[in-house]
Parts: sequence; C-alpha cells; structure tokens
Amino acid sequence: MSDALSSVRPLGEILALASGVVWAVAVILFRVTGRRVHPVALNLGKNVLALGLMAPTLLLLREPLAPAAVPASTTALLVLSGVLGIAVSDTLFFHALNRLGASLTAIVDCFYAPFVIGLSFVFLGERLSPVQLLGAALVVSALLTLSKEGKIEHIAGRDLVAGVVYGILAMFFVALGIVMVKPVLASVSVFWATFVRIAGGSLALAALVPFLRDRRAVLAPLLDRRNWKALVPASFFGSYLSLMLWMGGMKYAKASVAAVLNQLNTIFIVILAVVFLKEKLTGWKVLAVVLAFVGAYLASWPF
Repeated sequence: MSDALSSVRPLGEILALASGVVWAVAVILFRVTGRRVHPVALNLGKNVLALGLMAPTLLLLREPLAPAAVPASTTALLVLSGVLGIAVSDTLFFHALNRLGASLTAIVDCFYAPFVIGLSFVFLGERLSPVQLLGAALVVSALLTLSKEGKIEHIAGRDLVAGVVYGILAMFFVALGIVMVKPVLASVSVFWATFVRIAGGSLALAALVPFLRDRRAVLAPLLDRRNWKALVPASFFGSYLSLMLWMGGMKYAKASVAAVLNQLNTIFIVILAVVFLKEKLTGWKVLAVVLAFVGAYLASWPF
C-alpha cells in the first residue's frame, strides 16, 4: 500500500495539508473537552483511544505489529519521538489551549513551522531560499499580535504568558520529535510508525500517572460518559487520522515544506473557533491569520 501511495504526486504536500484541516477540527473538540478534563488525563485518554483504532488498522492492512525487518534502533527512535512529540508536546499544548482558547493557541502554534525549518537545517541539511526564509519570518511575526488580542479577550497577563510559553514549548518538542525520525520514515510504514509513536507517548503518560498529585481527581473525568461526546471524535480526528496524515506528509515531502502546509491549520482553527466556540474575530486576529497564511505560502514555495 505504501508503494501505491508513493506514486501519487505531490503526495506529501496533499497529506500535510489534509492533516492541518483534520487537526483544526480536533482542536475545537479538544477545547470543549479540556474545559472538564485535565491535560494529562486528556492526553492519555486520546492516545488510548487512538491505539484502539491503530491496532485493528494495522491488522486490516496486514502489517505486523512488530516487523522483524525493522532495526531495534529505529523502533527506539520512534518511541522516543512519541514521548517528546505526543506525551510532552500534547500535554503542553492542552495547557496552552486551556489558557488561551483555540484561536490564540493556533497563532502561537505558528512557531511549529519555523522550529521544523530550523531543526531540519541543523539535523537534516535541508536548505531554504531567501523567499522561504521570509515566509518563515512572517509566520513568526503573527505572534506579535497576541498582546493586543489578549487584552481584547480579557485574558489575565499571567495566563497569557503561561499559555504562550506552554504553546512555544509544545511546538518545539513536536518539531523535534518529527525531525529526529524523518531519516528513518522512508524505511518504515507510515501506519506502523504512527502506531509506535502513539504507543511510546501512551507508555510515558501511564508511567507519569502514579506520580501525579490527586491522580484520582485528574483521571475521574475520563470515566464520565458526558465527556466522551467530544473526546471520542477529537481522538479520532486528532490522534488517529490527523497523525497518520501528518506522518505521511513528513515521509513523502520535504520536512520544511510539510511543516508550513501543516501550519495552515491556523486559518481553519480560527474560523472554526469563531463559528463553534463563539470566540471573537478581531482585526488583530485577522492580521495574524493573514501573516500566517502568506508566510506559509512563501515558505512552501516552490513545491
């Protein structure tokens, strides 16, 4: 199946863009769930649900859960990627989402593409043109609107700063987690690699639970079926479908190009947040979205 997919051109760019759209839907649902579920519990819950979908997916595709041909070092690298890019990054992301709301978090997430571009330059030897670097700079500049937007939405200064810090750290770890496995993605199945990363993130979160203060109170909302209404579809879109599309984009496209196409989720998230979460659409927010869109376009040029 991987061979059939690789014949589609430009497959990587299509998958990366689709991942951004699907992730935007998931973020809105995670925002709803996050109002009642602690970030660690939310992260663990979504990963367990995603694993429950990935295992039968592999069986349906007749892919082994533990392929003998894959070196142990590759598996270990994917597990570590899952710890950084899922356990650490997604927990930080949910903390940011709780403090900033969906649309402001989406603007902070603009750091994802520049982080991937920078790490790809350092570790993968990818080179970008001046136009692409200008695009990355425009993406980062969207963050400058946050201080104005925070006042408009009456977000406390402490929450604004904490949310921005959580968001930036989340994007750094997710970028590091994917760039570090980019060289090995060509030799493994996207579906299996996704499964291993989710498993790695889940194991790390499960190991953390015994050390949580008031862990019963943290985990209790996961047992409340009222929270499943948003958590289940959020997990399907965000930790299953979007993650596979994202990994596919990184496998079949240049890492820096895939990253900026992923970054277009900013536009989708802001629009969905206004429609479904009733978040305000202000001039500053529109400016941030325009900067992110133009920056992503320039940074991914030419395909």
